[in-house]
Amino acid sequence: MINSNVYDYVNVLDKAMDAAALRNQALANNIANATTPGYKRQDVSFESELGKALGHNRSKSMDEKVGNVKLNRLKPRTFTDYDQYSYRLDGNNVDPDMEGVELAANQVKYNGLMDAVNQEFANLKMVTK
Repeated sequence: MINSNVYDYVNVLDKAMDAAALRNQALANNIANATTPGYKRQDVSFESELGKALGHNRSKSMDEKVGNVKLNRLKPRTFTDYDQYSYRLDGNNVDPDMEGVELAANQVKYNGLMDAVNQEFANLKMVTK
């Protein structure tokens, strides 16, 4: 078990959970600054990074792809959204309703990732019995 890839999925899921937590902070920050003149919303990009990491592997199975992911290169990126149109005269482009929807969707994603990690550990526990 020392040189096995038994925790590959857990490690990738951990990175995804970190990204979801970072996105939660960015969305909450957007809501907090919804009335700040000139504020531009921020968001976190992770899914595209994960897709690149999995897509660049020439492995045949998903297990091999996940096993070959270089975790030190798999990082969420925070970016400022200058493209979203501002309906306000002060230049703020935060739509509090949309941010609330995004926050709820992100929470569902985080809960799903947590369930996946718990299932991975349950599988490991079952195998070791």
